[in-house]
Amino acid sequence: MQNGEVRTVLISGSLLDQSILAAFFDITERKQAEEKMRLAHEKFLTVLDSIDATIYVADMKTYEILFVNKNMIETFGRDMTGEVCWKSFRGEPGPCSLCTNSELTDEKGSPSGICVWQDKNPITGKFYINHDRAIEWIDGRIVRLQVATDITEFKKMEEQLRQVQKMESLGTLAGGIAHDFNNILFPILGHTEMLLSDISEEKGPIRNSLTEIYTGALRARDLILQILSFSRQGETELTIMKIQPVIQEALKLIRSTIPATISISQHLHPGCGAVKADPTQLHQIVMNLATNAFHAMEATGGELKVSLKEIKPGETDVILTDMGPGPYACLTVADTGLGMEKEVAARIFEPFFTTKQKGKGTGMGLAVVHGIVKSMNGALWVDTEPRKGAKFHVYLPIAGDPTENTTPEREKPLTGGKERILLVDDEEAIIMMEKQALERLGYQVTSFTGSLEALEAFRADPGGFDLVITDMAMPKLPGEKLAAELIHIRPDIPIVLCTGFNETLSEENLLSLGIRGLLMKPVRIKELAGKLREVLEN
Repeated sequence: MQNGEVRTVLISGSLLDQSILAAFFDITERKQAEEKMRLAHEKFLTVLDSIDATIYVADMKTYEILFVNKNMIETFGRDMTGEVCWKSFRGEPGPCSLCTNSELTDEKGSPSGICVWQDKNPITGKFYINHDRAIEWIDGRIVRLQVATDITEFKKMEEQLRQVQKMESLGTLAGGIAHDFNNILFPILGHTEMLLSDISEEKGPIRNSLTEIYTGALRARDLILQILSFSRQGETELTIMKIQPVIQEALKLIRSTIPATISISQHLHPGCGAVKADPTQLHQIVMNLATNAFHAMEATGGELKVSLKEIKPGETDVILTDMGPGPYACLTVADTGLGMEKEVAARIFEPFFTTKQKGKGTGMGLAVVHGIVKSMNGALWVDTEPRKGAKFHVYLPIAGDPTENTTPEREKPLTGGKERILLVDDEEAIIMMEKQALERLGYQVTSFTGSLEALEAFRADPGGFDLVITDMAMPKLPGEKLAAELIHIRPDIPIVLCTGFNETLSEENLLSLGIRGLLMKPVRIKELAGKLREVLEN
């Protein structure tokens, strides 16, 4: 019995030891599992907090926010866990119109949803692209996981690219309009000029009327030049020059034309470098921007602020995709007027777009500024909000040391000749006017409205002409191709090319093709006569 008792005790002790050991190992395994879970949770949070995006989880029925990452807390300035998402993020009275819950819960729908939206929160006010997905939460319910990426800078660049494309399309349209309008304007200007030369210098009703017609035609020509400046197809003479004197001259003129209720202040840094520009166009930029500012403050008065400084890209908050490494001369024209909505500001550089009352402007001023700035390889930006005025920033590349001022050549007197001229233009009205004007100057003129007919006449008698004047844009055989055919027949024949706008050829390019001169329509008779003598005598 005693041996049996001892055995029972030993067996009992063995069972107790096994139970203790089993409990020990169970606790150890549980702790190890919990540690693994804790480490996994920390890694998960580390990853979520490291992503440059706002991430949150929300209940798809109650819209309660169940989780937010560190980026979202920093963006909104607080932890919104437990709040309703549409109230916290957008201040809406109910679920957002862009909410993807219906797509995520619809079995036939997409397992994920994407939308782009702008935050109305005054702290952020940025653009986001949301990627939503339905996932199973830790308690088994289906919830929405959203990853929202800030695309504000991309939206800015997208808008600038859209604006550039729009300006290029409108520029092409403007160039075409300018070409047709110049063909109409050319004979009006020429016939009026000839009539004025035939009428006595004494003032009378007929001469006064002709003078008004001539003045109106010149104004129309200037309008076309503005259109061509906008479309970057106008001819300009660029020189390296300082901007400060041009700005000061323009502001003196503006001061004499705007009321005393608008004050003018200028801060022109003397150290700002020179730019490669046309002084007339620079003057036009300042005048148009200042006039635009005046109209914004005309009813209430205010202050017109003009400043100039030298900057490098990166020294400004504005991101302009078409700016090179710099440095740049930054001209800023600011007003304290009414300002503009974003929708209006997006269209102000379009030609003929205006918010002004009838008679206050044509809508060409800012479009012209845009065209001039682009032609100088510069950039233009407007910063404006309703009731907070507007600031126009013009960036022009610094070019180097300014060129010494030169005395302009005196205009040569009107002179003619007896040479034989072959005249080609597909517009009957232009041919008639030019032929009459040239014959009045003493030239012998043979004219054609078809380039192929002109080519045949020249081929039949190459030595019968001393000079050729041909239009650029003509059907069947354009002017530059006609010139090439004529030069092939007779290499020494002088050719002058006329065009309603300078499409692709510069005067240097034309010279390389053997063409001796270029005239931009509409041409005054004095300009035509001067160019012919220049080409014939050289």
